[in-house]
Amino acid sequence: MMRHTVAALAAGLSILTLTGSFAAMAGQVGFRQIELTDKSGNRDLKVALWYPTSDTKSVEMIGENPAFIGIEAIKDATPDKNAHPLVVLSHGYGGSWRNLNWLAGELVGQGYIVAAPDHPGTTTFNRDKEQAAKLWERPHDLSRVIDTVTSDSALAGKIELRRIAAIGHSLGGWSVVALAGAQFDRERFEKDCKDNPNPRTCGLADELINPQGDVAAEKLKAMKADPRVGAIVSLDLGLARGFTQESLNSISVPVLIFGAGVDIGDLPAKLESGYVASNMPAKTTQYVEIADAAHFSFMQICKAGAAELIEAETPGDGIVCKDGAGRSREAIHREVVDMIIAFLAKSIPAQ
Repeated sequence: MMRHTVAALAAGLSILTLTGSFAAMAGQVGFRQIELTDKSGNRDLKVALWYPTSDTKSVEMIGENPAFIGIEAIKDATPDKNAHPLVVLSHGYGGSWRNLNWLAGELVGQGYIVAAPDHPGTTTFNRDKEQAAKLWERPHDLSRVIDTVTSDSALAGKIELRRIAAIGHSLGGWSVVALAGAQFDRERFEKDCKDNPNPRTCGLADELINPQGDVAAEKLKAMKADPRVGAIVSLDLGLARGFTQESLNSISVPVLIFGAGVDIGDLPAKLESGYVASNMPAKTTQYVEIADAAHFSFMQICKAGAAELIEAETPGDGIVCKDGAGRSREAIHREVVDMIIAFLAKSIPAQ
């Protein structure tokens, strides 16, 4: 799961101007941020949008700070006139849209519109305990984003309504699996934590599940698929073992699941991503365990000296720049991106 202190560093440090290795070609990526107001006033969403543009205004670095590399984009650019498929992104626990900024740029370069909310209660910018305990709202946040961008083409461009997908990392991976129709059983999760204790994962129950008691239990069991989402991608998800086998097996859309082969004592791939993959329909599910990837390998690329910088700020959190031996995070990203692009092209093809 995403650590709060690490995510705060990733989001809050001053912006520098260094071009990322996977930044999309200058002049092609538009970027803007919007806010979705909740009618009840209890769950406003801050949303980042990346999209194809023909504007030729100056580019800026997006999502960059002294520790992590960002991408080049044109702020508040006018979307181009073409229709594009949509991908919604979901960040991990304590993170933000910045964590998958690198992937958003790559997807726009392939012709996708990309949208990512900061999930209230579990984001760097909102640690409200009451919101965090409404775990079932995370997939609903993504549905609200889809509602907004599909109804207003001035925001990011025209959406091809039959070509919508969702991608999430860590707790974001949990969120997109729930968006596809998985249901969560608190009793199952508690039993599994006794059989396979994991202090970090199981410890999150006190923040994300238990405070709402029976209300949470019922709402997590009642989560429904968003029928507009035609495919999902999970990047080393967590809290997976609370999903019921029956609901996982009933998921009908194509699924690509990545697990991190390097266990940093947080999310063992076999017990998390592997559990989900083994209980989904074999014909529509693909599971890839990247042997030299760690949990944080799916985040932004770290700059030289970033691990030491983070350690000095928050001892122990330099782990976010830790990958496996032999390959760079850049190379891991390239493998992941290529597989995601191929998967989406097959799963939500052009009409």
